[in-house]
Amino acid sequence: MARPSVPQAATRWLTFWRRSIAARVVASTVILSALVTTGVGWVLLQQTREGLLDQRVRAVVAEASAESAAARARLQGVPGTSVDAAGQRRELFDPILERGRVRGFDVVLAALGAADGTGLPLQTYSTPGLDLDESLPDSLVEHFATSGTTAWTYTTISRQGQPDTPGVIVGSRVRLPADSGAYTLYYLFPLQDEQETLALVTRAMLTAGVLLLVLVAVLTWLVTRQVVTPIRMARRVAERLAAGQLQERLRVRGEDDLARLATSFNQMAANLQRQIRLLEELSRVQRRFVSDVSHELRTPLTTVRMAGDVLHDARGRFDPATARAAELLQTELDRFEQLLADLLEISRFDAGAAALETEDVNLTDVAQRVVASTRMLADQRGVRVLVDAPPEPCLAEADVRRVERIVRNLVTNAIDHAESHDVVVRVAHDDQAAAIAVRDHGVGLSPGESAMVFSRFWRADPARARTSGGTGLGLSIALEDTHLHGGWLQAWGTPGGGSQFRLTLPRRVGDELRHSPLPLVPDDAEVAV
Repeated sequence: MARPSVPQAATRWLTFWRRSIAARVVASTVILSALVTTGVGWVLLQQTREGLLDQRVRAVVAEASAESAAARARLQGVPGTSVDAAGQRRELFDPILERGRVRGFDVVLAALGAADGTGLPLQTYSTPGLDLDESLPDSLVEHFATSGTTAWTYTTISRQGQPDTPGVIVGSRVRLPADSGAYTLYYLFPLQDEQETLALVTRAMLTAGVLLLVLVAVLTWLVTRQVVTPIRMARRVAERLAAGQLQERLRVRGEDDLARLATSFNQMAANLQRQIRLLEELSRVQRRFVSDVSHELRTPLTTVRMAGDVLHDARGRFDPATARAAELLQTELDRFEQLLADLLEISRFDAGAAALETEDVNLTDVAQRVVASTRMLADQRGVRVLVDAPPEPCLAEADVRRVERIVRNLVTNAIDHAESHDVVVRVAHDDQAAAIAVRDHGVGLSPGESAMVFSRFWRADPARARTSGGTGLGLSIALEDTHLHGGWLQAWGTPGGGSQFRLTLPRRVGDELRHSPLPLVPDDAEVAV
């Protein structure tokens, strides 16, 4: 089995991160705990380091002072008539050097005054192998050039053939009776033990910190799981409820807040189930009523239609009032017949009995046929209907009868609301979809009406008369026809700026729509507003 690529793995991790509350809670807790642990550990390490160094400095300063005091005592015992300066220097330096070998520190005896080309003082004695250039800080040497007080500082002890080690250097001034010369004794104490102790403490704190973070992560995961698991169960039950499995319920365990939440959720689900079943029953009764009434009215309507036709044909022999009544009867029978046909069509959609008879349809031809069939109505309203289509065919696999009905409804409504402005029918297509947009510059739509306009029997202005004799079901039927094709029927409009209705169909039935080749908001929308 092929391993997932890096982008796929990253996408999976991002999806898991977005969807998992437990992962985010555990990660956030661990990160915050790591920051706190790091801060506390750093403070403790600094305090431990300062404590170790302060204790070591006090010890080495005291030891260096004791060594210098013992050296001065030995020099005071030398006869004042002795002129062997070299012997006195060896007498001073050798005992200290021997104790340094035993106690683990280095010593340097340097004369004050002239210096050689390297900057080191002449007549210098030191522990064998000690690199004076690296081990003696310039700041301390300069101090004893002007002052005789004991001083100390941190340094790096460098020995030939050995790695450098940090240390503390303490200096004090002494004088020899033989030449009355001033010398400086430097004691170099290594901090290797303190360094190892600090490293041991650091390792211990790192180990404890890692174990603490693992413990925090485990505890957080356990606590989060106790909270998230019921939420996940509620999500699964809610998904099954949304899928129509209304009998699903949560298991209630215990008496804590989560158990009470599960109880409330179950009560809500039971109420929703009861309401949904009631609504389904009412909807079923309503559909049954519409279907029965539509079918039952066809027979008496046929009889009334035959009588109306007879009266309409004989209206020439009637007086003017009776003739006008016969014409009104014929007109209202036409509307009633159209309403009955729409109700029957709606009942077929509700019953799921509507089916497509698909073929390759040229939407440009459909638009032109609809415009030709509505030209008489447009002329009566003083409206000009224009078709804007590409020269090549705009083909889509569709039911031509239903598509023509959709477009006819859109064009008829546009003519009815255009208020003597032009109506433009645009046709376009691409590789995935084909679309028809009907644009008018009439009264337009108020905010929120673009979704309500497809509701059954809905009217934007109930006081406005239907001059085109509509039934109020045309756009509802058009929306159902569009959904049957797997397409989109959308509306846009602004008050006084006109409106645009866009029909988008997939080039092949069953393909998923992702975009439309025509914009829903027309290019002249800002100009119209």
